[in-house]
Amino acid sequence: MAQMADIPVNDIAPLVEVHDYSIYLFAGAVTALIVFTLGLLFFLLKKWRSRRLSERAIAYKTLQTVDFSDPKNAAYRISEIGRLFAQDNERTERAYHNLFERLDPYKYAPSVEPIDEETLGYYRLYLEIIDV
Repeated sequence: MAQMADIPVNDIAPLVEVHDYSIYLFAGAVTALIVFTLGLLFFLLKKWRSRRLSERAIAYKTLQTVDFSDPKNAAYRISEIGRLFAQDNERTERAYHNLFERLDPYKYAPSVEPIDEETLGYYRLYLEIIDV
């Protein structure tokens, strides 16, 4: 062993400084993950909120599906639900007023005939001009 100590060692390089960027890579990955998660959460929340029907949309669907087999009840329902949209603008207010006047004979009589086509035309026109 004493002979090996006399041999000079020339091929070993000195220590090299290694730059450590792992903390920056980790912080960047965490930041990217947080931004992605928040973006996904925002997107899903926006989708969920747009799926919910507003009160007006529900009332409009109810107004569209009024059952005309019972004309008296249909006249009351149209008058009641249609009132929600009458205050939107002057045009819907006039259309509601015309429809309301045409539905009066069907509301206050003890027995009524089926709703005539002219009144149904006013009803369809009112449905078309409502903005939901």
